[in-house]
Amino acid sequence: MTRVNMFNNISLDGYFTDRNDDMSWAHGAAGDTELNDFISANARASGALVFGRRTYEMVETFWTTPIAAQQMPDVAKAMNRSPKYVFSRSLQKANWASTGVLTDDPSKELSRLKRQSGPNLTVLGSGSIVSQLAAAGLIDDYQLMIWPVILGSGRTLFEGNSLHPVLKLMSCRVFASGRVLLHYTV
Repeated sequence: MTRVNMFNNISLDGYFTDRNDDMSWAHGAAGDTELNDFISANARASGALVFGRRTYEMVETFWTTPIAAQQMPDVAKAMNRSPKYVFSRSLQKANWASTGVLTDDPSKELSRLKRQSGPNLTVLGSGSIVSQLAAAGLIDDYQLMIWPVILGSGRTLFEGNSLHPVLKLMSCRVFASGRVLLHYTV
């Protein structure tokens, strides 16, 4: 059975966006060799990527550019070749190569994809999708990159979640920059 993993950046106080829906605070890794090496190693893993429309548009806008290929060639190559799914009610067709548009309820679609044999799925960003999938018990692994910043308010990944899954810590990695990667499994 296909596993569903999620990866997201969150602030120390638990928000993935600030009060203005901005995530630029989590993009300050320029020059952080340790973090960039981690990102490159993750990009070499196989699997399909899953996005909500807003995250998809933001990610596609960067990773398809020559600047992305120059700055992080391994990651850009992996992002562009990986199979991708985007949840959207407004997109009719995805422009990014190897991307399928899913228009049904995210929980139904991911439940269907999990039952099929195929690559594991990783939800990147996409807080509202993560919230829905967590509430439906469809996420197998949670990877949270904690950034040492306090936002004070914003959006959390698990708004409205009443499932309360008990998670088991699988690993913890502390980066020299103060970022901490937590990997939990259900």
